[in-house]
Amino acid sequence: EYITLTVRRIDDGAGSEWLTRDVKRGDYIWLSDAQGEFTCDDKTEDKFLLLAAGCADWEVTEDPLGELSDFYQNENEEPEPEPLTAFTLPYIAGGTLDPVRTTDTMQQTVESLMYQGLFALDAQFRPQAVLADSWTYDSAQRTWTIRIKADAAFSDGSAVTAADVAATLERARTSDRYAARLRDVTSVYVREDAVVVALSSSLATLPSRLDIPIIKAGTENRTAPTGSGPYLFAKDDTGAYLTANSRWWQDSSVLPLSTIRLQHCKDQDSALYAFTSREVQLLTLDLTGSNSTGVSGAGDYAEAATPVMQFLGMNTRREALSDPALRRALSAGIDRETLVSSCLLGQGTAAQLPASPAYAGYDTALETPYDTAAYNRLLNAALGEQAEDETPLTLTLLVNEESSFKVSAAQEIAMYLNTARLTVTVEAVPWDTFLARLESGDFDLYYGECRLTADWDLTALLSTEGSLNYGGWSDEATDRLLQAYRSNGADANLVALWQQLLDTAPLAPICFKSVSVVTTEGVVQGLSPTETAPLSPLGGWSVRLDA
Repeated sequence: EYITLTVRRIDDGAGSEWLTRDVKRGDYIWLSDAQGEFTCDDKTEDKFLLLAAGCADWEVTEDPLGELSDFYQNENEEPEPEPLTAFTLPYIAGGTLDPVRTTDTMQQTVESLMYQGLFALDAQFRPQAVLADSWTYDSAQRTWTIRIKADAAFSDGSAVTAADVAATLERARTSDRYAARLRDVTSVYVREDAVVVALSSSLATLPSRLDIPIIKAGTENRTAPTGSGPYLFAKDDTGAYLTANSRWWQDSSVLPLSTIRLQHCKDQDSALYAFTSREVQLLTLDLTGSNSTGVSGAGDYAEAATPVMQFLGMNTRREALSDPALRRALSAGIDRETLVSSCLLGQGTAAQLPASPAYAGYDTALETPYDTAAYNRLLNAALGEQAEDETPLTLTLLVNEESSFKVSAAQEIAMYLNTARLTVTVEAVPWDTFLARLESGDFDLYYGECRLTADWDLTALLSTEGSLNYGGWSDEATDRLLQAYRSNGADANLVALWQQLLDTAPLAPICFKSVSVVTTEGVVQGLSPTETAPLSPLGGWSVRLDA
């Protein structure tokens, strides 16, 4: 933050003296002749600016301290890092660790070690049973009945009961974090020692949405509610930490550490500084988020797939865009792979289907390689025979200006799509304006982002009455396929839906985002993170504090 600046002050030839001050990098600096000292302005620039006020010439002489050159040479040398004594995670001291209410990424990383859900999503987005022992679906009554494993226990030794699960899920369905995924749930209650989840409509894929962390009923108001995970929250004279749960109902022998220290960081910027100064050893980052500041310094990066889809939305109520041939052409004109690498820092995976390519059922056979010539053929076929005096079709691509990454991606898409017969203009507007125009239908195209559920249900985006169906898409075949998939969850129905969407192209998927789990270089080996479990698998990673 600071360097020592030494200059010589010359007084009309009558004499001279050396002035040395510690000054902050990036400040304006000037010499005040009356005071005979340096004063620092609070303006910031990329370099020092020296202004001599009422002073004579500056001259370069020998080092007055005799060791100035050595000083600067030593200053520029990379210091040896202090050896680590503990593996440490950032967290917000005093902030809740209730997983139902938490929206902060730092807290969620800590919570992933303290709590477990009925199910957990693996790296291919398949639900794996954790607390759930058995489950059945009554399609006629639209209810799920889930029984809890008999040996599942909380960290205080008490059993995980159906009542605990029901209490957590009831809170979750009205919470900011989980309300959207549980919008079809009307109630959760206990019947014959089992959890019953009642639905407003058919949903055979509910287990994919039940990776919600469960806490012990009655402890939700504590800073750290009681969970069933491998670690529990504790404090001592040196601060907060996670300690291995010796009574963990699964296998505590696989835990890589007996203690994980917690370092208070009030926000993401504080956590970034703590990481670069080696006070914490792991961060989960969305490097392309609207408020992202990135991370500086070396580190080991691992990517975790997310169900967050970015896509090109199309207003099918516009005359030109009511033609599926033109919509298919626009989708074919996007070089998704290049866009992700050049505009999104490579933090995502290109996708032509509305499901993450990491998903076990993703069908790459349905994709078509990007080809400029093919795009031009499709576009010309959609626009018909070209007239000599033809005016290019003009479309506006709407994007919210708060995300520089999305603006860059929108501009890249416009570049791909622009031809002699089509002009796409990007219009970047504030978020409130962006949303208002989507809701009123005042757009041609828009650059969208939507967090899907891990069963890839597109009802909100593409059903006739969908709450996020800003493009006005209404198609009986699509509605029928959406309902068929929700009713039985068969992969065959999902593939049939994807084929229908490729044919009609009401929107064009671009990519599915990933998040970066960055660790101090060389310290952690064997990490294979998922979005909800950055420190996984528990028995597969290890820590080398001497690295």
